[in-house]
Amino acid sequence: MIVAIAVGHELWQALSFAFGMTWEVLWALILGFALSGAVQAVVSKREMRRLMPDDSPKTLAIASGLGAASSSCSYASVALARSLFRKGANFTAAMAFQFASTNLVIELGIIMALLLGWQFVLGEFVGGPLMIVFLAILFRLFLKRQLVDEARAEAEKGRLGSMEGHAEMDMAVHAGGRSIWQRLRSPAGFTATANYFVMDWAAVARDIFGGLLIAGALAAWVPNSFWQRFFLEHHATVAKFWGSIVGPAVAIVSFVCSIGNVPLAAVLWNGGISFGGVLAFIFADLIILPILDIYRRYYGWRMAGFLLVSFYATMVAAGLTVEFLFQALGIERHTRNAKVVMASVSWNYTTYLNVVFLLLAAALVWRYFHRGGGWAMLKMMNKPMGEGHHAHAGAHAH
Repeated sequence: MIVAIAVGHELWQALSFAFGMTWEVLWALILGFALSGAVQAVVSKREMRRLMPDDSPKTLAIASGLGAASSSCSYASVALARSLFRKGANFTAAMAFQFASTNLVIELGIIMALLLGWQFVLGEFVGGPLMIVFLAILFRLFLKRQLVDEARAEAEKGRLGSMEGHAEMDMAVHAGGRSIWQRLRSPAGFTATANYFVMDWAAVARDIFGGLLIAGALAAWVPNSFWQRFFLEHHATVAKFWGSIVGPAVAIVSFVCSIGNVPLAAVLWNGGISFGGVLAFIFADLIILPILDIYRRYYGWRMAGFLLVSFYATMVAAGLTVEFLFQALGIERHTRNAKVVMASVSWNYTTYLNVVFLLLAAALVWRYFHRGGGWAMLKMMNKPMGEGHHAHAGAHAH
């Protein structure tokens, strides 16, 4: 009886932490996905591959910008990068797009600001472009044409990954001589925004709430003293290097990607990981075990191994660079007070914002099911589509 009560109390604590963090960031998640949906509503995927013909600095900058305007779902971004590569985009540019679409998106910055603080947001948006630069350099030095050709041959086999349909759907509103603001204000723009909002939520919900549950369990069950020993917190200089090196390794085995790893990062920061280690951990959402398996299916074993090593190296390098840069500038965060809170709902600004943005979410969901894609489009998210389906998916937005 005593054991059962103790276990129940521990479970309650874990769920309480998970709910507390969910309530703290709920309005920000809705805002981030709404803004992302609005951007995607006017950025057509059909034009993306045309803008990624090579690995020049200009093309990589464009690929990064397009990625930042795209979905934050890691699985969808990986599938879209493969699709772009198959249709003629440069491989390095496709990988830059992939990096940006999970590390430079609006919703990631908002959640990091709420849970971790502005220094981490700045670190993310400085480290993300640095990571793309490092990746381009590594690819120039070590990626051989033969390996790219081999990866293209594997990609043409069309092996399935995850979120294939979601990655290929193009629901953007075409310009037709109208400005971006005119397109967004139109009924078609509202529908397209609702489509992307609901489908992006459907794509990343398991990662967001999975990350919150895991973060709640770690906060409740793993004492900070364990993390402090693991991250060598009492050896300041060594800890900076160790944190950035081990951060991606922790991410690989966490199975959580997209913005779902931010709550986990908050727990690790309070536990003692270095500033650069937090950034390297968040960057590493593209090398978790399920995605590494997708790389194997998409591009073959050799390219999957190359991507693991090169991605890991760039994540460590970016984390360390930002760590020492911010230390030199005197803006590195030291206070370990990330918001890892127990369940608590009171009439404060968070609750008011949650109510307002839940109403916005309800309006977008209503629009999706009454004028947008509905259940049929949700069922298509994980299935590859042909050209006819592209037109069908986009037609809902017009």
